[in-house]
Amino acid sequence: MTEINYVTQETFDRMQAELQQMKSVDRPAASAAIAEAREKGDLKENAEYDAAKEAQGLLEARMKGMENVIATARIIDENTIDTSRVSILTKVSVTNLGTKKEATYQIVSESESDLKAGKISVTSPIGSGLLGKVKGDVVEVTVPAGVLKFKINGITI
Repeated sequence: MTEINYVTQETFDRMQAELQQMKSVDRPAASAAIAEAREKGDLKENAEYDAAKEAQGLLEARMKGMENVIATARIIDENTIDTSRVSILTKVSVTNLGTKKEATYQIVSESESDLKAGKISVTSPIGSGLLGKVKGDVVEVTVPAGVLKFKINGITI
């Protein structure tokens, strides 16, 4: 079963542009680098050729991964999100009951997660622990460092 990636229209457009960039600019550049390295002689002892082939393989793998994410993407309209419960694309204000520190996280798909920007994956321990909860709930989340307790202070878009 393929996993569905819930994204905003903005993220979907960004991913499509990035894939187009890889196909139209990066792929021809990788092919040119291979051709140039091939012209330099014996391929058995040509490190430049090996590096160019490896770079091309990595690019093709990135493109395949991006194509899979785009193929399984479902665009969510932020105007239709219910803020009575924590769901994908909602921003959740929580208090860590152990440290008394407050934080706000936006629950996003794996492809959009960025902890520095406060975006946590729906599949992460904290993200999945908060899903479906309502304001006022106390949530226990098991993370690699142990168990964290959060109190949900608010849910917005």
